[in-house]
Amino acid sequence: MSIEITMPRLSDTMERGTIIKWHVAKGDEVSAGDVLADVETDKATMEMQAFDDGVVQDIMVPEGQAVDIGTVCAVLSDEDDATASDAPIDVEVLEPTDQADHAGIADQATQPSPRHSELRITPVARRLADTHGVDLKTLTGSGPSGRITKKDVLAAAAAGDEMQAAIPPSAASTSGASAHVPALAPVNAIPTTPVSSGDLVLHEDDRREPVSGIRQTIARRLVQSKQEIPHYQVTMDFHMDAMVDLRATLNADLVQYEVKLSVNDLLVRACALAMAKNPLMNASWDGDAIVFHSRVNIGVAVALPEERGGGLVVPVIRDADKKSLRLISAETRALASKARERGLSPEDMADATFTISNLGMFGVDHFTAIINPPNSAILAVGATAQRPVVRDGELAVGWTMSSTLSNDHRVVDGATAARYLGTLKTLIEHPSTILV
Repeated sequence: MSIEITMPRLSDTMERGTIIKWHVAKGDEVSAGDVLADVETDKATMEMQAFDDGVVQDIMVPEGQAVDIGTVCAVLSDEDDATASDAPIDVEVLEPTDQADHAGIADQATQPSPRHSELRITPVARRLADTHGVDLKTLTGSGPSGRITKKDVLAAAAAGDEMQAAIPPSAASTSGASAHVPALAPVNAIPTTPVSSGDLVLHEDDRREPVSGIRQTIARRLVQSKQEIPHYQVTMDFHMDAMVDLRATLNADLVQYEVKLSVNDLLVRACALAMAKNPLMNASWDGDAIVFHSRVNIGVAVALPEERGGGLVVPVIRDADKKSLRLISAETRALASKARERGLSPEDMADATFTISNLGMFGVDHFTAIINPPNSAILAVGATAQRPVVRDGELAVGWTMSSTLSNDHRVVDGATAARYLGTLKTLIEHPSTILV
């Protein structure tokens, strides 16, 4: 019996999907829940999973090709119909003799004598056995005709020291860890002939690269944000000496736990706590009303590498005002790693009520950012660096940081933005207050 794998609808606005990476090949055995491929939608890169057990009979859609929802991408055959694809190998099997070697000892355990027999195993199971160091001679196959399947190998691996490594990608933890890290297929350069489109003139030696669905969505949402939201900016400088010292102290204490806090981790916590005194900063415009959010969910802008098409995505730290710095740090790193290596799910990017965009690690001192709808504000953070400062009428050198708050004027007035930055300044310059 054949089972068709069609392009699923992975988001509410998805109409087409692009197979970025296949994780199976023709002849591979798969189980329900296994990841078959990575699919790029208009919002994120997501996983296409198998909903039945079977063996890959054919792959219909090549990597890099976009197809409509419902298009048949692969075909599975039922496991019972696929035993012919098994590759037998010779192994030495020990079996008992028919009788005891010494008469009069009928209850003695018999002695083994070797013989050779064929061991039936699927290609996927054999590769997994090699990967996890599983001795095939110790396994009893649960498949048809005693065939050793992937499930048998994984069960054996799970019983040993490599249990975590044997978990299939679909069962990976919410930290974003995975047994594989797919890469995007390269975008081929498309030669063009000279053509004029408005002010854009393309020449024969120019290179034109189609953008990904994610990049198109980013562009559309940013244009929509600038067109529909009345932006304005408020900038404030912060003295960072106390926060730099606190971070150094905390990291020295946490080194034994392999935890390293970043300045951005402390900023996420501070921004979240500042919402308590400034609820309009945690609100959204809703036509004829303002929605005050009950949860403080901080989005953290993450730059995607060029090989993934570039651009920004915004994973979300939910309930950031209620989480410890260690938990904020762990979640931020896991989500950033997942964004850059595998791609975020829509759930990873949903429900942000405020956003932080930090370019300080690139040496940027000051910039402005575009609001991420339906947020009413976004904080653009520059580098924390030593600069000349005036303290008590004297010129000195101190750690400073400049941040610019972009606001939706329909929700946040200038005075409201200034008060929020003032609250944030107090928390940042007295950072022990963010620990409790």
